[in-house]
Amino acid sequence: MDLAALLLTTNRMPIRDAAIAFARAGVPVFPCAREGKRPLTSTGFHDASCDVDQVETWWARWPEANLGMPTGSASGIDVVDVDAKGVAGSGFPAFERAATAGLVDGELARVRTPSGGLHVYYPAMRSRPQRCWQVAHARIDFRGTGGYVIAPPSSLATDRGRVAYRLFSVSTAHSKPVDSVALREFIDPRQARLSTRSAGPAAAGTLDPSRLAGWVGRLQEGERNAGLFWAACRLAEAGLPPDAVVSALAAAAARAGLADAEIATTIRSASRQASARPARMPGPMQTPPIPWSAPPSPPRRAGDSRCLP
Repeated sequence: MDLAALLLTTNRMPIRDAAIAFARAGVPVFPCAREGKRPLTSTGFHDASCDVDQVETWWARWPEANLGMPTGSASGIDVVDVDAKGVAGSGFPAFERAATAGLVDGELARVRTPSGGLHVYYPAMRSRPQRCWQVAHARIDFRGTGGYVIAPPSSLATDRGRVAYRLFSVSTAHSKPVDSVALREFIDPRQARLSTRSAGPAAAGTLDPSRLAGWVGRLQEGERNAGLFWAACRLAEAGLPPDAVVSALAAAAARAGLADAEIATTIRSASRQASARPARMPGPMQTPPIPWSAPPSPPRRAGDSRCLP
């Protein structure tokens, strides 16, 4: 499957025709809300299909649906998402630094997003699937296994009206997978400092709820929910009941900016997941994983994705 040629062919087609062309080329797709990103099928990108009859049925039911494509192992395509949202900041400076360092070579194509950002398509690693991650402060996301993107010729409703995803360029050079681990380490040097924070849980010799709470209280936007989930799982695995986990972590999570309802839901999910696996013996505290990629994910609602497009 030549994705660049497929995008060139479908870029200006009606969305229904483009969806059928993707399916015929062996790229699984699924329908999303008209001028939006929300999946219309019951389990979202997990329903993506190359079956032409199924795709035709979906677009007969939702003729104006946007075109969703799962990333990673499902489609063989990984995507680096460079965000650009006015006062919220831009990911282009970080992406350009990564390009200068040779970390984002080998692209298949670039797609302009309705917000003015960029989706950069790469062949996925067949032997080593790469999971999604987000670096909120750098405005760069990686969409691999477990995520999806909205593909051209879809469009979104914006404050400037209806704006389409547009094929910006295709590459004639040799394509190759992007190393998402190396890219993330380059654009998110804070990761390397987690293990050296004097007040971080890595400094603790045993499972200390107060040290975990201190770490949770310093989490930043984009990492708070998953970081709370990771910490709550560790306490639940050590034998603390849900009420005790709430007492240990809720105030810190609120200081980090999470709402009470979100805190309660996350801790309940962590307690349920921890109770479903063998208990760990309390021991030396390990450095917290990168919260949005390494820890176990809380159960998702139908259609949800860890990486939103």
